[in-house]
Order: sequence, then structure tokens, then C-alpha cells
Amino acid sequence: MAIAKAERLMNLALCLLGARRPLSKRELRESIEAYLEAGSDDSFNRMFERDKDDLRELGLVIATVENLDGEVGYLARRDSNRLPPITLDAEEAAALGLAAKVWQQARLAGAASGALQKLRAAGLPEDVDPYEAHGALEPRIPVHEAAFEPLMLACRDRRPVLFDYRKANAARPEPRHVEPWALECWRGHWYLAGFDRDRGAERVFRLSRITGKVRSRGTGFTAPVPDVVTVRETVASWAGEIADRSALIRLRTGAGYPLRAKAAKVRELGDGWDELEIPYGHGLDAWLVEFGPDVVVLEPAELRADVVDRLRAVAKD
Repeated sequence: MAIAKAERLMNLALCLLGARRPLSKRELRESIEAYLEAGSDDSFNRMFERDKDDLRELGLVIATVENLDGEVGYLARRDSNRLPPITLDAEEAAALGLAAKVWQQARLAGAASGALQKLRAAGLPEDVDPYEAHGALEPRIPVHEAAFEPLMLACRDRRPVLFDYRKANAARPEPRHVEPWALECWRGHWYLAGFDRDRGAERVFRLSRITGKVRSRGTGFTAPVPDVVTVRETVASWAGEIADRSALIRLRTGAGYPLRAKAAKVRELGDGWDELEIPYGHGLDAWLVEFGPDVVVLEPAELRADVVDRLRAVAKD
């Protein structure tokens, strides 16, 4: 059984790598003997999906393309699956090992392992153990949102997506049609940066506010993808990391230590309250809401109004 599956995976990989255009499930089934022997369409579909996932876990980059008729095709482009000769020193190999250990969780563990296998084949030094412990700290990046994996794959494959998104000050989610660029983690939360087709502009979405399933839509991107630096700056701005003004708030004594750490000035008011001057950038209103009744916004007026709107939206629930 193991030999039969290995042969089937090899045949599927060769078909995908040798194709000059995306191949549909029907075409792949007609080209691979093991799929022809599948008893039913359901049996073939289950077998094909498992094989496709296994190849991706092994490191093969498989693109998913949807034609104008809505039929989905698959292709493994050679330029996406070929690595040039790689020469790494011990420090570079250790950095790669550290990055792989960060992702040793959920289904990302297989992807990290497959990446290291490809690097081994391309020249990673055999005398360097990338998993060797290099300190007492074990880095981990928690990923709890169900939307993370489909969005990560969509970013990799350059596939537009459709999902329902609930803004912090909205009572109901709204559909968003997005060309995903990159995922970034800020303050323990994951954000997606991309081009919102309906609004015709770049937008950033917090993954914890995505509801339901992420669905693939469309055949390609319509807007140019910025470089990595620009995307990260966009995420930082929308996540509230870039401040161009100051805000004045009242904070209950003994509460809100993250706010106190960012405060430029702190003044004791008495009666269990302090006054803080903190940096004000996009996203501050969403952050302040998390502190509930321990925070009162004094100025500017627009920030106070945004916080009130968000609290009212929460109260409606």
C-alpha cells in the first residue's frame, strides 16, 4: 500500500510539473491509472485531495487556477519549485532552524519540515542541525484563527478570496472580496493586508473578525502587489503602530499597564484615576475599547466618538 501511494504521488507530481497549463481534476484522473481505478467520483475526490495536501506538505508548490467557466485547474510551475545552489554557513542554517521551530504547530509543522528538506537538497550543510537548541527560549507564534491557513495559501498562490468581515463598530459582518498580499502579526493579533476589490483600495483585516469560511474567487490579481516593506508599513499603520498625534485619556489607577508603558506623560488625578497622554494613530480606538470601563477618552473629540461607537456596537450584542 505504501509503495502504491508513493507511486501515485510521484505520478501526480510529474503530471503537475510537466503540464504547460492548469489541469482539471477530470484531466488528472484520466492521466493517472490509480485514479482511473477509483470506484466512484467521491472516492477519487477524497484520494486526490489527500494526495494534493501530501505533495504540498512535502514542499511542492501547487497553484490553483480558476478559468472563466469556473472550472478549477492545478499546476506546479517549475520556476516555483526549483531552488538554485545554496551555500549556508552555520549561523544562517541556525536562523533557518529557528524559523522552522517557530512554526512547529498545527499543519504548519509539515510545511516547515518540507522547506528544510528542500534546503537540504539545495545545499544546506549536513553537519549543521537546524533543530538544535540555541538557547533556553522556545519561540512560538500562536495561530488560533481558522482563516489563517486558507489565507496563507491564498497569499502564496496569488488567489483572490471572499470572506465575511465584521468591523469593530458594526453589528453585522459584510462580504469582502480581497486580493491577499501578506499576513502580519502585531501585538499578538494576525492581520491580512490586501487589495479590497469592492472599495478599490488597499485594506487591512484583523483575522479574528473574519467570520465563516474563506472562499477562493476569481482567476488572478487586478492590482499590483507592493513590496514587502510597503505591506508591513500598511499593516503597522492600520494596527495602530504608527502615531502622528497625541490623545488624552483618563485611566483607572492600577489598570491599563500596556497604556501606561506607551504614555508620554502621566498625572495623578486622585479619586482612583490618572490622566495619560498617549500616542494616537489608526487603530487606537479599537485598542482602548479592550480596557472597557477603566478608560475614558478626553480628547480629541473624534477619538472619543469612535470609542463610543464601538462600545455601542458591543452593547447591541
